[in-house]
Amino acid sequence: MKQVTHGGDVYAWGEREILDFSASLNPLGMPPEVAQAAVKGVAASDRYPDPQCRALRQAIAEVEGVSTEQIFCGNGAAELLDRLVLALRPRRAMLLAPTFGEYERSLRANGCKVIFHYLKPEREFDATEDLLRVLRPGLDLLILCNPNNPTGRTIATPLLEQLCRCCQAQNTMLAVDESFLSLTDEAAQTDLRHLLAECPRLVLLRSLTKSYAMPGLRLGYLLCGDPALLEGVALAGQPWGVSVPAQYAGIAAMHRPDWPRLGREAVAPQRRRLTEELRKMGFRVWDSRINYLLFYSAFRTDLQERLLKRDILIRDCSGFPGLGTGYYRIAVRTEEENARLLRALGEVCKEGRG
Repeated sequence: MKQVTHGGDVYAWGEREILDFSASLNPLGMPPEVAQAAVKGVAASDRYPDPQCRALRQAIAEVEGVSTEQIFCGNGAAELLDRLVLALRPRRAMLLAPTFGEYERSLRANGCKVIFHYLKPEREFDATEDLLRVLRPGLDLLILCNPNNPTGRTIATPLLEQLCRCCQAQNTMLAVDESFLSLTDEAAQTDLRHLLAECPRLVLLRSLTKSYAMPGLRLGYLLCGDPALLEGVALAGQPWGVSVPAQYAGIAAMHRPDWPRLGREAVAPQRRRLTEELRKMGFRVWDSRINYLLFYSAFRTDLQERLLKRDILIRDCSGFPGLGTGYYRIAVRTEEENARLLRALGEVCKEGRG
């Protein structure tokens, strides 16, 4: 298994002021109300957190339009994934390639055989109906990332619904990681909540990390219509998985349901500009639906290293299954920050090809 490093590790560079394009967050940052609530949570941290996250689940239920019994809160989507795998104990699981590296890590750490369904760059790295044809009985778990990380591509809603019903029919658990979904234009259309009652083998993973720019607080939640599975997820980890500051911050975030939409509006024009400028420089760029871009450089394969010399960090994607040397991912940040990245890339390109 290749080690896929995470974005956002600015600590590796000591005291340097690094402009981080490796982590993809809402460019508006954390809502002030959420930061203030987290501070109040610190003051209230002289007692244990609510192990059932009652107030937080109620706030989420009101926004999501589901019952509190269908919600489990955790310490970010990655921790929820670990809990889910521990609860299910799958023997065989399928992943798309490329996709978020934590899925493979969690599955292999629990002795699960991982099968990859490779997405094709010439087909825009899109999941197609080919996926329906490779699903077979005996598969315990299918994990999908929508929109996919690092490609930025979404899965068509009709295909998602077909996959959900196919998995239900053959007793395969379908976990859809929607950590970035609220920052896409298709957020309202690509919604599987209506299938939670019909398909108890469906799990939706959602995270506040990206849409509310609060990765340091670690907060996500899981939606599922199967009470027995939710109980298993709860038993698969410690009872105080969500800290008091994170619970306070999450409740405040639910009172700002407009924040992801504002982030989408800020991202859209900057994403178009970055895509156009990168293509002018000779990079191959895949059209993205989200706040990051996957691109390929055939002529310069040391971009991360050269940009670090200019105190800019981008994500090297060479370790993702299905990719390789020359693939990179960048976040879409503010206009000024994006302009700085483009200037630096222009300088690197002028340093020579090869």
